[in-house]
Parts: sequence; C-alpha cells; structure tokens
Amino acid sequence: MINFATVGTSWITEEFIAAGKTNKEFRLYSVYSRSIEKAETFAAKHGAEKYSDNFKNMLADDKINAVYIASPNSFHASQAIDAMNAGKHVICEKPAASNLRELDKMLECAEKNGVLFMEAFKSLLMPGFKACKDSIAKAGIIRSVYINFSKYSSRYDAHKRGENVNTFKAEFSNGAVMDLGVYCLWPTVALFGMPKDVKAFGITVPGGVDGAGAALLLYDTFIVTLNYSKVSNSFIPSEIQGEDATVCVDKFNIPEKVTIRYRNGTTEPVLFSQRQDSMCYETDEFISCIKAGKKESETNTHQMSRNIMILLDEIRKQTGIVFPADSM
Repeated sequence: MINFATVGTSWITEEFIAAGKTNKEFRLYSVYSRSIEKAETFAAKHGAEKYSDNFKNMLADDKINAVYIASPNSFHASQAIDAMNAGKHVICEKPAASNLRELDKMLECAEKNGVLFMEAFKSLLMPGFKACKDSIAKAGIIRSVYINFSKYSSRYDAHKRGENVNTFKAEFSNGAVMDLGVYCLWPTVALFGMPKDVKAFGITVPGGVDGAGAALLLYDTFIVTLNYSKVSNSFIPSEIQGEDATVCVDKFNIPEKVTIRYRNGTTEPVLFSQRQDSMCYETDEFISCIKAGKKESETNTHQMSRNIMILLDEIRKQTGIVFPADSM
C-alpha cells in the first residue's frame, strides 16, 4: 500500500481520492488544510487516519509515501519542494508552478532527493486522447487546429460582487490561461511539439488575471488556435483539420467522443472504452511509476511540464499578466 497525504479540501481533491480508492495500492492516510476544522472534517469524511493544519509537521510522518497537491497555484512550488525534501513522492495539480523558474527548482529538488514528481494532467493518459492521437494520420497534411476550453467559473459571480474569492487573484497565480488554457496547451504540445512562434491575446478582469484569452501557435504547415475562458461558456468541439479529413474531439480536458469527418462527407466514429472517473488514469500512472521505481512518468514527462510552462510564461508576458511569484 502507498500511503497518500493530500493538500487541499476542494472538489478536485475529493475526485482524486475517489479515483485513488479504485486502485488497490492506494491508501488515504493523512490530509492537510490551513484550517484544522476543515482538515478534521475532510479526514472523517474520506476515512483518513491523520489530519493536520501544519504542513511541515505532517511531512515528518514517516508513514507518508506520497503527497497530492491541489492547493492554489502559488503554493505548489513551496509545498512540493518541502514534500520532496522530506522524501515524499509528489503528484501536483496543473499548472505545476507559477512560472518556469519555480518549476525548475521543483524538478531539481526531485532529482536531488531521488523521488518521483509528476504533474497531474489526466487528459494525455485517457483512452480518448490516445484515440485522437491515433486518428490524426487519417486527416492527411494538417492545415488548421482549433482547441477550445471555455467554462463559466462558478466563482465568477461572487468575484463580480466583490466577495473575497481566490479564483481571480494574481497572488494565487491563477486566471484563464493557467486554469483552463493549460488544458489546451498540453494536447497541442503532446500532438505537435513546440511551436515556432506564439501570438497571444487576453482579457483581464479585476484581480490582475485574465478572464479569457486566445493564442495562435505557428507550426510548419498549420496554425493552432487556442481559445479559453473562465467568464463564458462554449459548446464548440475542438478540431484537427487536415487536407483529407477533420478529427473532431468533444473536449480535450475529458475527451469522450472522437469523430473523423472525411472530405467526401462520410463520418467515422472512433470507438474506445473509457471510465467515468477520469482521474483514475493519473492516479494509476503515478502509483505505477512509484511501484516500478521510476522518477518520471513516460507520458507526463518533466520536459512536457517545462514546455507547457515555457508557453504559459510567454502567453502571460504577451498579455501583461504578472504574478507576485514572478518577482520572488
């Protein structure tokens, strides 16, 4: 059994725990929250033996093997480094850090301590993404790509009312490109590699972050258009357009439907089997890497994390989004 500690008590941590419990090697052992009341309630709800509001004290427990980090983005680097310095394997929610400088410190720490570090990006590990990747050859020469993730934030109304929410604050290193645009960047780089050039545009909201944005990524024979928003909804699927066919993906964050539409008008559904608890694929990958003694996932590689952070930094630079973490 691998004893996990979790950081954060939001819905995403609950989904991680639920997915983890479907793996026979997973055991929820300890939970951390800045609020001891929340930590105790969360531990009782999910069956954790331990709970704490002191992160370093929690890490001193030798029974903890791995830590899942789902705190605000600005805390990822310091918490991951503390955990890895304590000899714990770390799986960290995306984006892994506020910027490339932080991420490189995290990766150096993982290497120094001989522990596994993995960014928790589930989509590349899902059968739906693999089905999309395997279908691209049928499209012929790629000419245009459109990848979209726009979802109205459940916290945006409260933000507009002036309530003190964390979702749209530069001090927490969040915003549209960090929280949703990252879901567009990962599949782009995984499928096509790094672009030759990037042009980005953003719409800022009070709090110093972007509420929505778009980016154009230039490749040899095509341009990828990324569209992402936390202040509006979109119901348009993503497309990989080739000279012979277009591969349509319902949504790249959780790809559940992939269809090939040929130029002659015929349509081919791409069949695959996929679990509903979509986070199971990242928990299984992480646990498998630990059991195999690996220090890096072969899919969610350290270089992929670096490439994504390079692009996030560039998009923020072009759109004028600056975090306090950038000057630390």
